[in-house]
Amino acid sequence: MSLPADFSLFLAAALVVAVVPGPGIFYVAARTLSEGRRAGVASTFGTAFGGLVHVIAGGLGVSALIMASAEAFALLKFAGALYLIWLGFRAFRDAGKLPPPPEAAPGRRAFGEGIMVEATNPKTAAFFLAFIPQFLDATATHPALQFITLGLVSVTLNTLADFVVVAAASATRESLARRPRLFPALRRGSGLFMMGLGASLLLARRPGTG
Repeated sequence: MSLPADFSLFLAAALVVAVVPGPGIFYVAARTLSEGRRAGVASTFGTAFGGLVHVIAGGLGVSALIMASAEAFALLKFAGALYLIWLGFRAFRDAGKLPPPPEAAPGRRAFGEGIMVEATNPKTAAFFLAFIPQFLDATATHPALQFITLGLVSVTLNTLADFVVVAAASATRESLARRPRLFPALRRGSGLFMMGLGASLLLARRPGTG
């Protein structure tokens, strides 16, 4: 399969999109601040996997069908929003508890939750369906394969940007962890932020609606 002629333009655009702060970056930052580096890294891999779900679904046409159906879009939106709000509430509720040591950090749980958060985010599906087709070669023999290839590139760039955010958030967390009075407030703030992301997802509109 050949790449589109304007692949360099796509790469530049995808890089800009990756470094511009969005819900994914804010989510992994909040998880890192709340639970530490290991949870942040696991969340990053989870959101990457969730992004791949949208890429493959978009390439197969599933995402387009979901975005065209008001009922399916609403179901996906509410499921993702409520799940994110629950994660934020749990972080807020547990803010006063002692954080687990690094070796006991919930990496597996954070990975699974990262997948759920991203895979149930209709904004991600809308983004891939709006962004990637602009760079597809109309004469390509296998347009679905080209869509998935460009989607993989985009997800990879997003994941690399998330790792940078995790490193920065982890350093901030370690600094604040030395101040016992501030640490619970940090975790509560992270929880509130995740709940806010969930609330914003509830307001997401289906593309093409007013």
